Amino acid sequence: MSIDTIGDFLTVIRNGIASSKSFVTTSHSRIKHQIANILKDEGFIRNVHVEEVENSVHKVLKIDLKYISGESVIHEIKRISKPGRRVYEGKRALSPVIGGLGIAILTTSRGIMTNKAAKHFAVGGEVLCTVW
Repeated sequence: MSIDTIGDFLTVIRNGIASSKSFVTTSHSRIKHQIANILKDEGFIRNVHVEEVENSVHKVLKIDLKYISGESVIHEIKRISKPGRRVYEGKRALSPVIGGLGIAILTTSRGIMTNKAAKHFAVGGEVLCTVW
């Protein structure tokens, strides 16, 4: 049995949006932090902070969700590659999400990046999720 930490991370964000929370917290890892930074850079969330937990060695990510006129900027956040079925796309197969309105987040040999950046660097990789 494997634990899908990225899927859990995306579910925390999805549930926070569904309940109109201003922020959500989740356990920290480097890959979650990189995904959150991409979401911030692309304008899907306001900010991301790493916070220390008192009397613990663990850190948490605090993600400030973004709303415009009471509506979430993130309409859908969907896990594509799962532990049971990995999905890879080559550099020529990378397609835009919702006609270019959304992004796909990939893990490549050059690190974690959007489908637009992967196309620019001419690399493919594992598609982690799509956001629009």
